[in-house]
Amino acid sequence: MKQSGFYARHGKRWFDFLAATVGLLVLAGPMAGISLLIWMMDGTPVLFRQQRVGRHGRLFRICKFRTMTNRPAADSTITLSGDARVTRLGKILRQFKLDELPQLINVLKGEMSLVGPRPDVPGYLDRLRGDDARLLELRPGITGPATLAFRNEEQLLAQAADPKHYNDGIIFPEKVRLNLAYHRSQSLEVDLVCIIKTIFSG
Repeated sequence: MKQSGFYARHGKRWFDFLAATVGLLVLAGPMAGISLLIWMMDGTPVLFRQQRVGRHGRLFRICKFRTMTNRPAADSTITLSGDARVTRLGKILRQFKLDELPQLINVLKGEMSLVGPRPDVPGYLDRLRGDDARLLELRPGITGPATLAFRNEEQLLAQAADPKHYNDGIIFPEKVRLNLAYHRSQSLEVDLVCIIKTIFSG
């Protein structure tokens, strides 16, 4: 089933493009400062790039500020609270979601949206079937209802006896449910509310 409504088919992409353009212009200075701090404190690379599943199952490389020690990236997006790989500066960037800012470049390129399901590594969204697979009609987002609902995801996983099992059996299915609800109700108002809540969430 194709997305319905003018906003879903056309307006959302224009909103993303304009907002990402303004965001990159306004935040160019702070992003340059963060890049310099990472380079001075943790060396290169400054950016973290990893393959993620995008709209219609197409793969793209997500762009974030690096917050972990400079090691080969594992094919997982599961990070626990207190993970020893997270750098001192990285903890601050993660706390205030500043590591996500370079994803505005992904939004500008049309690989992501400001609001939508979080982009995951292959093996999750791309394996959905039936009605759940409709999530692949959406561009992955920097934030969204599921992201807000699980803003403390790292703490939940750290408390689980088997973090991967808890993620795959509890958290991921609930994210699918919330993202499907967003798919059905997406609008400019919903996106603005998600963005505002993300900016002011603790």
